[in-house]
This record gives sequence, structure tokens and C-alpha cells, in this order.
Amino acid sequence: MRDTPRPQGTVGDSGSSLPQLRPGRALAHTPGASGSGSPHRSDSRPPQTPRGARQPGPDGRPGTTPPVPGRPTLLLGLPALLFALITWQVTAHGPLARADERLSDSLVHPARVWELLADLGNITVAVPVLAAALVYAAVRARRAGVHRWWLPSTAAAVLMALVPAVIVPLKELIARSGPPVMGPGNGYYPSGHTATAAVAYGAATLVLLPWLRTTGTRRALLLSCALLNAAVVTGLILRGYHWPLDVVASWCLCAVLLSCLWLFLGRTSGRPQPK
Repeated sequence: MRDTPRPQGTVGDSGSSLPQLRPGRALAHTPGASGSGSPHRSDSRPPQTPRGARQPGPDGRPGTTPPVPGRPTLLLGLPALLFALITWQVTAHGPLARADERLSDSLVHPARVWELLADLGNITVAVPVLAAALVYAAVRARRAGVHRWWLPSTAAAVLMALVPAVIVPLKELIARSGPPVMGPGNGYYPSGHTATAAVAYGAATLVLLPWLRTTGTRRALLLSCALLNAAVVTGLILRGYHWPLDVVASWCLCAVLLSCLWLFLGRTSGRPQPK
């Protein structure tokens, strides 16, 4: 049976009268009627999308309970697949790796400015920036009364600590030699400076975003993160510290790591609801 609401007159309408009770239907809509848990349904089933069941997002606004279908697969699967393809080409010295070396030969132009840009990926530069962001986010969350206020900053710090645990074994296993400017030696794939910059600046952005009030400020933070990482990559390639594929592969790995952090923060943290 369909529940079709009956039109009722307003206070000023002439000839308006009290609605008549219809057996078997109206009693189910009466608050407190037996067998009715909701004033909007004639049975005890809950509504399909109750507003009260929706969990807030990281910024305190209502969000959907389940993740968007396909998003984790896209965020994690595509970069991982691209990294596997690049690694295969590098280890086999395939056509993509040979084209990468030719491209690097035409791009390398050692200069002081490129060296300074590459230094933005040093641990001594990127990690203190991340640490400052984590402390700020933790203090804001604690003052706001967020449950488990320490969790986002701790998760980002753990992710940063995982970077050398992931990058160093890959460097030793693949043992790719560096550009001619670097002389003899190996262990250039994937780029450690690129990974340090991507995770440090990216994780700092993820933990700070929920505490920025305006859209313009958020966009400025995202743009700053992108520009910093682009500057590091530009310096590494043009200075001749790394082949282009070294930094692309490192970006793919960091995309997977940062996506995991983003999904984790979206499920476990948030700003307090207004009282």
C-alpha cells in the first residue's frame, strides 16, 4: 500500500476541518502507535538513508557512510600498476628506459638553482616542515576536544618513517646506475628525495586541510604542496641527480602511501560536531 499524504488546509482556509482517522493507516503514522518506530513509515523498518546514521567527514560536514565505489581501487591500483610497468622497463632496460636516458641527456643542465630546488627534498628540510604541521594539527584537535586527537599526526609520522623502509630495499634490489653527471655508482631508482618531499609535504597537507576554514586557504595549501614537489623534481632532473623515470616511479609509490593515509584519516578522524 502506498502512503499518499492528504492535503490539509492552512490556518486561514475556510471550511478546514480536522483530518479524519482512517482505520489501518493513520494509526501507524501517529507518534507512539504500536509497531511504529518512525513517524514517516507505517511499519517498524528504519528509513533507507537515515540522516542520523551518516558519519561526518574529516571537516565536520555530513558525509556518506560507505566509501565511494571504485575510488580506493583507482587511488591504489593505478599508481601501483604504473610503478610495476616502469620497474619492469628499468630492470630489463627496455624501450621506455632507453628513451628515459635520452631524454635526460637533453635536459641536464647543472646549475646552482637546480641544486637548491632539489635540496627541498632533503630530510633536513622536508621533515621539519612535516613535524611543524603535525604539532599544529594535534594542538588544534586537542583544544577542540576531538576524540583521539593524536591519531592523524601519529599516522602521518608513521608513514614518514616507512619511506626509507620502502625506498632503500628497492634501491638495493634494482641497483640502477645514475646519470653521467653523478659518475659511477648505483641505487638511484626510485628517487629518495622525491619520496621524502612527496610524503612530507603531502602528509602535512592532509592533516592541515580539515583545520582550514576557507576554500581559498585550502586551495592555497594544495597549490603550495604541488609547487614544492614540482620544484624538487625539476631540480633533481635538470641538475642530473636522477633519471626522469626515477622520480616518476617514486611519485607512484608515494601516491599509494598518501592514498592509504587519506583513506585512513577519512575513516578514523574528524572535527567535533557543533553542540
